[in-house]
Amino acid sequence: MTWFKREKKSLENPTPVDERRVRTEGMWTKCSSCRAIIWKKDLEGNWDVCPKCEHHFRLDARRRLALLLDEEPWVEHDADLESSDPLHFTDTKPYAKRLKEAQHKLNMKDAVITAEGKLDGRPVICCSMEFKFIGGSMGAVVGEKVARAVERSVAQKSPLIVVSCSGGARMMEGAVSLMQLAKVSAALGRLDEARIPFISVLTDPTTGGVTASYAMLGDLNIAEPGALIGFAGPRVIEQTIRQKLPEGFQTAEFLLEHGFLDAVVPRKELKPYISHALSFFLDS
Repeated sequence: MTWFKREKKSLENPTPVDERRVRTEGMWTKCSSCRAIIWKKDLEGNWDVCPKCEHHFRLDARRRLALLLDEEPWVEHDADLESSDPLHFTDTKPYAKRLKEAQHKLNMKDAVITAEGKLDGRPVICCSMEFKFIGGSMGAVVGEKVARAVERSVAQKSPLIVVSCSGGARMMEGAVSLMQLAKVSAALGRLDEARIPFISVLTDPTTGGVTASYAMLGDLNIAEPGALIGFAGPRVIEQTIRQKLPEGFQTAEFLLEHGFLDAVVPRKELKPYISHALSFFLDS
C-alpha cells in the first residue's frame, strides 16, 4: 500500500502541506450571511462588518467602547464588583465555577463594562455588555453596575449610553436577577426627571429581561442592522399563540417598521449618529 502514498512536500519548502495548513488555521472566517470567506484582519479593520454584504458580526465590549469613545483614555468604574452566587446554583456545573471560568477567559468580573470618557469631546457615561460572559446575562452585578452608571450620570449631569447585547436575566441567580429590572428602571426614572439624555443601543442579540427593562427605555432607542431583539424566543411565542410568525420577526428592521425603535444605524455610523443626537438633546 505504500505505493499509493506520497509525502506532500514542496520543492522550495520541505514543510509538509498538513503542517503549513495548521499555521493558517483561524486566520479566516466565513460570513454567516453571504458565506464569503473573509481574512480576519480585514474583518477586524472593518469593525467586524462583512465587507461583502454588510452583515454585522458581534463586537466584544471593549472594542465597542473603542468604537464609540474618543481615543483618549477612558476610566472604568466598579470593575471589582463580583457575584456572590447567592443560591449556590448548580446545573451541568456549579454557577461559581462557571463564573470563574468566564472571568479568567475574558479578564472581567461580569458581563458589563462601565466607562467614563468622551464622545466627540462630550463627557459621557457608557455601559457596554459582553455576550461571551454567560450570554451577556443580567445578574445582580450587571444590574448594580448599570444602576450605578445611571446615578453617576445624574450626579455629573453626563449623558448615559448603554449598549445591550444579552440573552436576558441570569436565571442562576433566580429572583435576585429579576429584581434588577425594577431597580434599573427606577434609576432611569430619576435620570428622566433630571432631564439627562439616555441613549439605548440594541445589538445582536438583545432579549429577555434586558429588553424588558433598560434596553427599551431610552430617550432614543437605536439598533444595528439585523440585530435580534425580543423578549421570548420565536419558537416559544409560536407554541404559545399557535400561529406562524411573520418573516423577519424580531429583527431590528421589523421592529423599526412597527414603531418599536427610533432608528437602525450601521455600526460605522453609530458614533456620529449618537453625537448628533446628543447635540440635539443638549445644545438646542
